[in-house]
Amino acid sequence: MFTVRWKRSALNELATLWTQAGSAWRRAITAATNRIDQELRQEPESKGESRGGDERIYFVFPLGIRFELDRSLTIVRVLHVWSYRRKG
Repeated sequence: MFTVRWKRSALNELATLWTQAGSAWRRAITAATNRIDQELRQEPESKGESRGGDERIYFVFPLGIRFELDRSLTIVRVLHVWSYRRKG
């Protein structure tokens, strides 16, 4: 089991995304954030794609995150978050 910590700058990015969103988009952001936290606590090594070193990138609609693993301390640090929209 890992501890998930969001960098202050990532929390600020998330807050900005949430406050600028409409109510349906806010619900989607909240649900994605909860899922990200839950999944990264369980098996962060299997989530997303490697980006060099201990960093990975992971998508849970409508959010993308960049995170790093510290296996020795069993900590996941969320470094950056952004939103995206599906095409079509």
